[in-house]
Amino acid sequence: MKKILITGGAGFIGSHVVRLFVNQYPDVEIHNLDKLTYAGNLENLSDIDQKPNYRFVKGDIVDAEFITHLFEQERYDGVIHLAAESHVDRSIVNPMEFIFTNVVGTVNLLNAAKNIWKDNYEGKRFYHISTDEVYGALGDTGSFKETTPYSPHSPYSAAKASSDHFVRAYHDTYGLPTVISNCSNNYGPNQFPEKLIPLFINNIKHNKPLPVYGKGINVRDWLYVVDHARAIDLIFHKGRTGETYNIGGNNEWRNIDLIKKLIEIMDRKLGRPEGTSLQLITYVTDRAGHDLRYAIDASKLRAELGWEPSIKFAEGFEKTVDWYLANEKWLDNVTSGSYQDYYRKMYGE
Repeated sequence: MKKILITGGAGFIGSHVVRLFVNQYPDVEIHNLDKLTYAGNLENLSDIDQKPNYRFVKGDIVDAEFITHLFEQERYDGVIHLAAESHVDRSIVNPMEFIFTNVVGTVNLLNAAKNIWKDNYEGKRFYHISTDEVYGALGDTGSFKETTPYSPHSPYSAAKASSDHFVRAYHDTYGLPTVISNCSNNYGPNQFPEKLIPLFINNIKHNKPLPVYGKGINVRDWLYVVDHARAIDLIFHKGRTGETYNIGGNNEWRNIDLIKKLIEIMDRKLGRPEGTSLQLITYVTDRAGHDLRYAIDASKLRAELGWEPSIKFAEGFEKTVDWYLANEKWLDNVTSGSYQDYYRKMYGE
C-alpha cells in the first residue's frame, strides 16, 4: 500500500485535504502529521478518523530527529506539506515562531524525503502548499502569475517565500520531485475563528464588535476550501514536476463589502431586521504592512489540468454561514479551547 504524509492535516485547509484523500483513495494509507497547536483540531476529522487507511501522528516538523525517524520508519511515497503558522497578525508579534515552523520545518521535511528516496525518485512527489501573499501587493489592476516576482511584506509571507525558495532549490540541486502551489484566501467550514469570516460570524451571533482594519478597502480573492482541496488533489497526481501552480477563485471582494454581505446573510438567518448588525462595525488602526490587493491568475492550472472552482461564491458563502450556525458546539469548543480535549480522549496524553 502506498503511503502519503499530509502535514498540518488537523488544520482548516489540511483537514479538507485529508478527508478528500482518505475517501477518494481507500487503497492509499494517509498519515496526518500535526503538532496540534491552537489551530489544529482533530474534531475536524471525526467523520473519517476510524477509516482503515487513516492514521494520525502527533509531532512537530521543527524536530529534525523526529521527522528523520518518522520517514525512515514509514518510507513515504509522497508528501503534501500544509503545516505552517499562517496568521499575519501573530507573525508581527512573534516572527521567530514563523521562521522555525515555516522555514526550518520545511527544510527538515525536504531533507527527510531526499534521504529516504536516495535519488530513486520514481513514483515520489513532494508537494509544498504556499500562499499568494509571497507576491506582495497589487494595484487596482492585474493579477499574480506564477512568474510574478516575490515581494513579501509581512514576517508570515517572508517565511513562506523562503520555504518556497528552499523547495525549488532542492529540486534544482538534488533533483527532488517537487511541486508548489500558491493559493488565494480560503473560506468554508472548520476555519479557526481568528480569521475574518468565522470570527465575524461568531461576533455577529453574539453582538460583539466587528473590528475592521483601516477603511476596509483591502481586496482579497476568495476560494471555497473544498475547491482548494480538489486543486491540490489534481496537482499532486497530475501536475508537472518542478512547476508552480496558482490557485484562485477569480472572486475579488473589498473587506468592507464582504463584511456587509456577511451581515446581510447573518441578520436574515438570525431573524434580525436587515442591517441590524451594521452597528457592530468598528474601524481600527490598520495593521503594519497590510497589502492592499491580492488577485490570482489561475489560467495555467485551468489550461493544464482542467481545474475550475465548482462552487459559486454566493452558494459557498451561504453554505459556510449555515455550517457555522449548525455547528454551534464546534464553534464553542474552539473559542473556549475545549476542542483540545478531543485528542486526549482519542489518543491519551
